[in-house]
Amino acid sequence: MKHLKQYRIPFSGLNAGKHNFEFDINKKFFDCYEHSIVKDGNLKAEVELQKQENLLILHFDIQGEILLTCDTCLKEFMSPISIQERILVKFTDEDWTDNTEEVLILSKSDHELDIAELLYEYINLAVPYIVKCEEQGEGIQCDPEMLALFTSEPESEEQKEEEIIDPRWEALRNIKNN
Repeated sequence: MKHLKQYRIPFSGLNAGKHNFEFDINKKFFDCYEHSIVKDGNLKAEVELQKQENLLILHFDIQGEILLTCDTCLKEFMSPISIQERILVKFTDEDWTDNTEEVLILSKSDHELDIAELLYEYINLAVPYIVKCEEQGEGIQCDPEMLALFTSEPESEEQKEEEIIDPRWEALRNIKNN
């Protein structure tokens, strides 16, 4: 988790206006999250922070590529990814735990914003539900050897069952066929 400390933005000393930050996201970042869909990648996150009196507006632009596994042929491949997101950060002294997708609530005593969780969520939510190397990769085809294994027809279960039939069930089989 020490690695994630670099994904904090100290906003307390910043003047009102726009400020830009850049963050590199790689395998070390994803290793901090045990159950991450994405296990490796090479991304750059550009964060524009607009500071106002009681509000922060953050615009995220995440570009790069992530390592995915094809659901069809199980081949790992690098897939380009482009993410644009925005979040508002409000400050309050009240106990407020109802963060939403678009508004994040911080205490007025907070002096920095940890964006590691936001980056993690944005990247993992951008992964397609069904991953296919032919669709998400650039100029990549599914592994022909693996596809050949899927298309070759092994001996079917019915053929195996016909060879080994319990004689007690043979009478029932004749009833079903009549």
